[in-house]
Amino acid sequence: MKILVANLGSTSFKYRLFDMTTETMLARGGVERIGSPSSRCFVEAGGQCEEATIEARDHAVAVRLCLQQLSDPKRGCLSDPSELAAIGFKAVHAQGVSGAQRVDERVLSAMEAYADVAPAHNPPYIRVMRLLAKELSQIPLVAAFETGFHQTIPDAERYYAVPREWVEKHGILKYGFHGASHRFIAERTARLLNKPEAKIISCHLGGSSSLCAVASGTSRACSLGMSPQSGLPHNNRVGDFDVFALPALMRATGKTVEQVLDDLANRSGMLGLSGYNDIRDIQKAAASGEENARLALDVFVASIRHYLGAYLLLLNGADAIVFTGGIGENSTHIREAICADLDWFGIDLDRRKNNEAKGEAAIHSANSRVQLWIMPTNEEIIVARQAKDLLSGGR
Repeated sequence: MKILVANLGSTSFKYRLFDMTTETMLARGGVERIGSPSSRCFVEAGGQCEEATIEARDHAVAVRLCLQQLSDPKRGCLSDPSELAAIGFKAVHAQGVSGAQRVDERVLSAMEAYADVAPAHNPPYIRVMRLLAKELSQIPLVAAFETGFHQTIPDAERYYAVPREWVEKHGILKYGFHGASHRFIAERTARLLNKPEAKIISCHLGGSSSLCAVASGTSRACSLGMSPQSGLPHNNRVGDFDVFALPALMRATGKTVEQVLDDLANRSGMLGLSGYNDIRDIQKAAASGEENARLALDVFVASIRHYLGAYLLLLNGADAIVFTGGIGENSTHIREAICADLDWFGIDLDRRKNNEAKGEAAIHSANSRVQLWIMPTNEEIIVARQAKDLLSGGR
């Protein structure tokens, strides 16, 4: 069974192709700048990487081109596009729908209902799914929602203190996201520790960030709530925010609620604090003395430590704290700042290991009671497994 896992942006389509018989990645690639006369297409398979400039007017053209490339005999990935069992999507949010689902009108309507809850994710996914369902109707589409992993979170961690009617009639709950990443980290860490019942705090830190408390392979809490705008500060999204600031902002600025929400979703977070949208630029600016950049890093680290402390309490300690995502895997400074002065909890970072680590690596000292790991995540294989299980009639 061969499954293509798609990662969509408003002007991009990236994919990984898996042979699920052995869970081998056969190829990766995609198309960037979709809609431009000079779209960039790339494919990596069999140790060879090729790039080309094309014109891809929409995502359907991009997907067809990628399937064409993968069916090229010299790559040996697909004998024909019909060999593809499904296209899987790392979908984000839908009203009343979670887990792995065949994409149909019911699922698309549920995603549309929450387009304003996940404005950066749902609209492009809905548009592309509809397009592919029409243009490539012979290939099943599977949406694996990020909220699925967090359905095990107990009510005490899922409920907001709002009228029960809001929960029962309108589904106002803390759903949690980054489910594929946290699920992969939970499974991989439990195997490394040879401890299925391990207590793990997964720190997915990147353009979008979250922490997840895991026990015995199940999610017990996630820093993300009703929407992907909540929790930790993100690259340009606000994170936790007092909603009663909205009327004050509207009075002061003359903006509508929609305009203020757009600011919170697109011009806040690390960008709003520092003026930079990338952690590497923020760190460089902070090192050169820019106070706003230093403040942004401090706020980011303080928020991570806030949730880390909460989850150590929730789990009654931890066997491992794992850093993943672009920032989690690559920023030695952020990891060191998060782990500073936590010896009371039995958490002791080895600075040399932290500075030298590449790829999957342990970075705790010999004296640390809690193991510390850097671990590249693999959301795509999780989505492929979910798609395979769904198509095979599994859960």
